[in-house]
Amino acid sequence: MANQDRKILVTCALPYANGPIHLGHMLEHVQADIWVRFQRLRGNKIHFICADDAHGTPIMLKAQEMGIEPTEMIADIKASHEQDFAGFGISFDNYHSTHSDENEFLSSQIYIALRDNGFIASKTISQLFDPEKAMFLPDRFVKGTCPKCKAEDQYGDNCDVCGATYNPTEMINPKSAVSGATPVMKETEHFFFNLPQFEEMLKEWTKSGALQTEMANKVGEWFEHGLKQWDITRDAPYFGFEIPDAPGKYFYVWLDAPIGYMGSFKNLCDRTDGLDFDEYWKKESSTELYHFIGKDIVNFHSLFWPAVLEGSGFRKPTAVNVHGYVTVNGAKMSKSKGTFIKASTYLDNLDPECLRYYYAAKLTNRIDDLDLNLDDFTQRVNSDVVNKLVNLASRTAGFIAKKYEGKLSSKVAAPELYQAFIDAGEKIAELFEKRDFARAIRDIMSLADDANKYIDDKAPWALAKKPENEAEVQDICSMGINLFRVLMTYLKPIMPKLAARSEDFLVEVLDWNSIQKPLVDHKINNFKALFQRIEAKNVDAMVEASKEAIVSAQSKAAAEVNDSQSELDKEPIAAEIDFDTFAKTDLRVALIAKAEHVPKANKLLKLTLDLGGETRTVFAGIKSAYTPEDLEGKLTVMVANLAPRQMKFGLSEGMVLAAGPGGKEIYILNPDDGAQPGQRIM
Repeated sequence: MANQDRKILVTCALPYANGPIHLGHMLEHVQADIWVRFQRLRGNKIHFICADDAHGTPIMLKAQEMGIEPTEMIADIKASHEQDFAGFGISFDNYHSTHSDENEFLSSQIYIALRDNGFIASKTISQLFDPEKAMFLPDRFVKGTCPKCKAEDQYGDNCDVCGATYNPTEMINPKSAVSGATPVMKETEHFFFNLPQFEEMLKEWTKSGALQTEMANKVGEWFEHGLKQWDITRDAPYFGFEIPDAPGKYFYVWLDAPIGYMGSFKNLCDRTDGLDFDEYWKKESSTELYHFIGKDIVNFHSLFWPAVLEGSGFRKPTAVNVHGYVTVNGAKMSKSKGTFIKASTYLDNLDPECLRYYYAAKLTNRIDDLDLNLDDFTQRVNSDVVNKLVNLASRTAGFIAKKYEGKLSSKVAAPELYQAFIDAGEKIAELFEKRDFARAIRDIMSLADDANKYIDDKAPWALAKKPENEAEVQDICSMGINLFRVLMTYLKPIMPKLAARSEDFLVEVLDWNSIQKPLVDHKINNFKALFQRIEAKNVDAMVEASKEAIVSAQSKAAAEVNDSQSELDKEPIAAEIDFDTFAKTDLRVALIAKAEHVPKANKLLKLTLDLGGETRTVFAGIKSAYTPEDLEGKLTVMVANLAPRQMKFGLSEGMVLAAGPGGKEIYILNPDDGAQPGQRIM
C-alpha cells in the first residue's frame, strides 16, 4: 500500500523557448510522467510542473531576426510546446514560463538573500565585445579556429572535432557569430555567486542519495578540480530580468531558469485553494522534491542550484534523477545541427503511446543513452502490446459477448494464477518507484506470456464446439479478461490512453487496489479495437518528413562506423609487455544484459554488460559468430580496467575476451556457471 502522507513535487528540465520539442526532449518528459502517474495511481499527492526557459541572448537575437518582440516569439513557442506535450499525454498540473511575474519576484528575492548573506561578490572581467552590435558575446556566439587542433568554424567554448574546452579569448581568428565582426576585448563589472563557500554542504548532499551513483562520482571529480565562483550577470542588451540594484545588468539565464521551477509552482499555488507554496519550499519541508533532467545539465542541478537554495534559505531537492541522451538508429541527435525528429512530426504519423511504451521498455534508473532503433521499435510494440496484451482481451472477449451477453463468470477459474498476478504487483510497484521501468515491463510481459499460455492450454475455441462445455468456456474467457485487467492496471502509467479505452471496455476504472479482487458477475462492453499495430508505411512517412535530419545522421553514422571498423582491422600487434604489467589487467565476470546490432556495421555488436551493480557498454567485433539473441543472458569475461575508448559510433568502456580463427569460429570466454557478475578473475 502507498504511504498516503506523501506530498511530492516533480519537475522536468525547462525546454528552451527558441525551437520545437523533439524526441530527445520527450524521453525526459515521458520518464517523469510515467513516474508521476504511478504515484497518483498509488494514492500519493503529487504535483507535476514545468515551464519554458524563455530568457537569454539566443532568444533575443532570434526574435530580432524574425522582426518580432521576444515576448511574442516565446508566447508562440510556449503554445507549440504545450501542444506537443499534450499530444504525448504529459500530465502537467501547470506549464508556465520563466518570463513571468512569479519568477521575477522569486529571482529578485533569492538574489537579495544571497547578497545580504554575503554570497555575492563583484569583480571586473574582460570579455569579447562585438563592436558592430555593441554587445558582449556569449561563448557560443564566438566562432573561430580551435587553439588545440586548429579545426576551423568551432564554437567559443569547445571544439566539436577534438573535444577540447577553452575560453573564447584563446581562439585563433575569432569572429562574432552575430555580425561577423572581429570582436574586441572590453572590461565590464559582473556579479559572482560564491559557490566554493558551499563545498562541504555540497559534498555531503551529493553523497546523500540525492544523485545516482554515477553522477555522485562525476560531481566528486569537480570537487577535486576545485569549485569556482559562478558568473550570474549579463550586460544589456539582454532579454531577461534586470538585477534590482544594478541598472543595465541582467540575471544570467542560468540563475532565473531553475528558479522557474519555483515560479511555476507559485503560479499553481496562487490558483489552487489549499496549496501552500511555503510547505513545499521551506527549509525544513517534509515534502519531496524531484527533478528529472538530462546529463548535460548535471553541474547546474547538482552544484549551483542546491547551493543557491541553501544560501537563500530554501530547501534542497530530495533527488535529481538524471537520464542519458536519445539516439535514432544509432546516430546522435543534435538540435543545433538538425538531426532530430520533432515531436509534432511523430504525432502526425504515429500513436504517441507507442513511443511511451518503447521508451519505458528501455528506461532504467541509470544514465545509459537510449537508442530509438525504428525497426526494433516497430517489432517491440507490435509484439508486446498488440500480440501479447491486446490480443489477450480480443481472443476472449468475443466469446463473452456472443455466448454470455457480455457477462463474466461468477467464479475464478484459476485462483492461484490470479493471485500470482496480484502478488507480482508489489515488485512491479517497487520497480516503478525506483524508475526501473525496463524491468517492470519485463515482469509485466512475462505475466502476459503466462496469461496467453493459460488461454492456449485451455483452448476455449475448441471447447466451445460442444454445448456441454459452455460454463467452462465462460470461466476460462472470464479468467483471461481478469488477467488482462491486472496487466492493463500495471501499464496504466505508461499507456494512459490505452488504459482509458480498456476501462470503457471493462466498465471499470483501473485502480491498483481494486484489482485485489477479480471481476465476477460483471457485465463488460463489446470489444472494440483497443490499439493499432505500427505499420512500416507510417514509420517511413515519419522518416520522410524528417528526411534531411535523419538521412544526414544515418550517413554520418555509417561513415563513422566504417571508419572505425577500418581502424580496428588495421590495429597493429602490440609490443611485448612484462608479467607485472600484464598482472595489472582486471578481468571480471560480466552478464551480457543486452546485445544490439550496430547500424551499418558488418562486424560489431553493442553489448551492455552488468558487472554486478555497474553497467558498461562495449563494442565487440563478434557479429560474424553471434546474433544478439545468442548472447543475452550469458556470462562472459571482460577487461574491466581498460581505459574507455571514444569510437566514432559510441564510447566503448572495456573489452570482451574472445578467441578463435575468425568468421563463425569466434568464441567468447565463458566463466563457470557458478560465477557472479563483477567477480574478479585476475
